[in-house]
Amino acid sequence: MEVRAYLKGARLSPQKACLVADMVRGLDVEKALDVLSFSKQKGAKLIKKLLDSAISNAENNENADIDDLKIKSIIVNKGLVMKRIKIRARGRADRIKKPMCHIEIKLTNKMQEVKNGSES
Repeated sequence: MEVRAYLKGARLSPQKACLVADMVRGLDVEKALDVLSFSKQKGAKLIKKLLDSAISNAENNENADIDDLKIKSIIVNKGLVMKRIKIRARGRADRIKKPMCHIEIKLTNKMQEVKNGSES
């Protein structure tokens, strides 16, 4: 069983989202929720909300138990870049880039991962 959840167009740079994603990659769902809830970064709040969505997808669609779920992967991709202009002195202008990112979380069952590891 593998469950996915997507967040597209998050107003967060991919670099900052990767820092938060690296903290919880490969953890159990309960530990990941604890880490994300006590982190002060903006990306932690977004990824926690996405993780809650993935957990509810697993419960409703696959009848999975929260205690048996583990984060299989978190993928952070580059999204669109909003370009803005900041006015400078002497009639000049600087360009400001506001990047966005796409985040995908895949959850899997702990027992299924142990089974697949022993077959290889």
